[in-house]
Amino acid sequence: MTERDRLYENLICEPGDFVFDERVVRVFPDMINRSVPGYATVVPMLGMLARRYAQAGSTLYDLGCSLGAVALAMQAAVRAPGARIVAVDNAPEMIRGLETRLEAAPAAESAPPIEPLLQDVLDTRIERASVTALNFTLQFVPLARRPELLARIAAGTLPGGVLLLSEKIRFEDPVEEDLQTAWHLDFKRAQGYSELEIARKREALENVLRPEPLEAHLDRLERAGFARVCRWFQGLSLIHISEPTRLRRNSRMPSSA
Repeated sequence: MTERDRLYENLICEPGDFVFDERVVRVFPDMINRSVPGYATVVPMLGMLARRYAQAGSTLYDLGCSLGAVALAMQAAVRAPGARIVAVDNAPEMIRGLETRLEAAPAAESAPPIEPLLQDVLDTRIERASVTALNFTLQFVPLARRPELLARIAAGTLPGGVLLLSEKIRFEDPVEEDLQTAWHLDFKRAQGYSELEIARKREALENVLRPEPLEAHLDRLERAGFARVCRWFQGLSLIHISEPTRLRRNSRMPSSA
C-alpha cells in the first residue's frame, strides 16, 4: 500500500535537487496523483492508445517508467501476438518497485510481458517499436539531449507506430503563464499540500524539471522525423479576461512544479 506524500512537510527536510530515491518510491503514486492534474485519466488512456497502435511482434516502450503505471496500463489493454513491453528507468528503487508489483500481480497469459530495464533512457536502443511512451519524462531530460532522444525514437519506430508524449507545458504569454501557475497551485492546495510543501518541492524540482512551450515540442518532433503530431488529451475550457493588466501575484507564491 502506498504511503501519503509528506516528504516536504518538515522544515528540517534535507535540501537539494529532487531525486527518485527510496523515499520518493514509497510515496510516488500519492505524490503524482496529487501533483499532476488529470494523471489518473492520462494513464489508462495511454493504455487504450497502445491497444490501438500495438503491432504483432513489436516492442512497446515505457521510457522513464517509474513504478510502471503506463507499462501496466499497456499490458492490461494490449493483446497483439508476440508483442512485449520494455519498461525503462534509471532509478534502481523504481525498477525494484516495478518488479515487486509484477511479482504480486501476474499478468494474463494473453498479455504482453513487461521487461523492467535499469538504464538511462538516453542509452536505450529503440528497435521495432510500435508504441513508445514518454509520460512526463522528457521534461527531466537535459534540454540539449532531447532532440537526440526523439530522433532515436523516430528512427526505431515501425511504420504506423506512435510516440505518446505527456509533458508539463510552459506558456509564453506571461498572463496565461501566471494564470496556469495559480490554478496549478490551487489544485495542489485542494489536494492537501501546505504552502511549505509546495515551496520546498518547487525548490527541489527547479533544477531538474525544465518545461518548454508547446511550439518548442512541435518543432522538435517535426525535426526528429515524426510525420504528424496530434494533441490527444485536451479540453475546450475557456476563460475570458476583460482586464488587460497582468494577474497580480502574491509575492510569497511559489511557481508551479
